[in-house]
Amino acid sequence: MKPLLEVSDLSLAYGDVQVLFGVSLEVHEGEIVTLLGSNGAGKTTTLRAISGLRPARGGDIRYRGESLLGIAASKRAELGIALVPEGRELWPQLTVRENLELGAYSKGARPRSGQNIERIFGLFPRLEERHAQLAGSLSGGEQQMCAIGRAMMSDPKLLMLDEPSLGLAPILVDQMFSIIRTLHGTGITVLLVEQNLQKALEIAQRGYVIETGRVKLQGASAELLGDPAIRQAYLGL
Repeated sequence: MKPLLEVSDLSLAYGDVQVLFGVSLEVHEGEIVTLLGSNGAGKTTTLRAISGLRPARGGDIRYRGESLLGIAASKRAELGIALVPEGRELWPQLTVRENLELGAYSKGARPRSGQNIERIFGLFPRLEERHAQLAGSLSGGEQQMCAIGRAMMSDPKLLMLDEPSLGLAPILVDQMFSIIRTLHGTGITVLLVEQNLQKALEIAQRGYVIETGRVKLQGASAELLGDPAIRQAYLGL
C-alpha cells in the first residue's frame, strides 16, 4: 500500500545555508508518526516544506502518490494537509470563533464551517465557553486548542503538529496528548514534532530521529524508546 505522505531525499536551504540534507520519511494512512530531535535539527523546516511554506531545493514530496512540488500552500491545504505551527500563530485581536472560521477559508471547507465549529466545540468545550473572547487573552493551553481547532476547520486528512506541548504546564501536556489521541481516533493521520520524546513515542506508532538535517534513526516507537543511544541523548536515562 502506498503511503499517504512520502518525502524523498528532501533538501532545503535558507539562502546559502542548507538546513535539510536528503531527508526521507513516509506516513501511512491512519498512523501517528513522530519526528524527534534537538532544537535546530530540521524538524520544523520539514513540516514547513510539506505544507508548502518553504520551497524544496531538491528531492520530492508526494501526497497520495502525487508530487506536491510546485503546488501552493493554500492548494495543499485544500488537498487535506493542515499544519498547527509552533507558537500557535493565532490572530490575537480576533475572537476564538473568528480564528476558527478563518480555518475554513477554502472553497471545499466553507460549506461545512458551521458543522465543523460544532464538532470542534464538542472536542474542546473550553473554546465554546470562550468563543467571543479575544484569542490573545486565552491561556497557553486554550490557545493551543484554538490553533488545533483552526486547523481542523479545513477537514484535514493529514494533521501536522509542531511542538503542541511547548510551554504548557505538566497537567496540560497530558491533556494535549489525550487530545491528539482523540483526533487520531476520528480517522486523522498525524505527523507530530515534539520535544517531549517520551510522550511522543508513547502515542506514535513510528518515529524518525533527525540530527543536523539528516534522518539518523527510524523505527517502531517501542524500538526507539528502548534504544540506549536515544534514551541517553534525549531522555537523560
